[in-house]
Amino acid sequence: MKILLPLRRLSDWVNQAAIVACVLIMLGISFTAFIYKLATGSSLSWTYSLARLFLPWIGFLSMTISLRYGEHVAMTLLVRSLPRALLTLAASICLVIIALFGMLLLWYGWSYFASANQVYMVSDQIQISAKFTTVVVPISGAIILLHLAQGFALLEHFIDDDELIDELIGTQDTEIRS
Repeated sequence: MKILLPLRRLSDWVNQAAIVACVLIMLGISFTAFIYKLATGSSLSWTYSLARLFLPWIGFLSMTISLRYGEHVAMTLLVRSLPRALLTLAASICLVIIALFGMLLLWYGWSYFASANQVYMVSDQIQISAKFTTVVVPISGAIILLHLAQGFALLEHFIDDDELIDELIGTQDTEIRS
């Protein structure tokens, strides 16, 4: 299908953007607090509160990143014992469940976002609407649905587990000990 290739590219781009956002947000806040503490000897009051407000963003975006790389929880012992046909069926069911989860995040997350009306006081000068933290729920649902364009590649270790194990067993230990 011609539409899958652009969707897969977009999925890869969104995934890279999520990785950069997660790293830059947490490192930026932490580095700012560290440098200020190092330079002045006192702490900034807003860095801890701001980091707490970004925690849902980090958690939900990390969930989409781990899905994209196939690092989600898999029942590998059960998977290894299944014949190939049942393995493909189980992987298909897994993708359907992931799609359902993404749709639920998008649907209910949007309602959650729309009803959020609190304002968080980070400091005297910094006030952040709860909409800022709640919008990550439908965004992560949309990203999960976008990543489904990758298809069985999301479950690569799930499907090709035997090949990976054979490859790992076949490699020689190249570590040199003194």
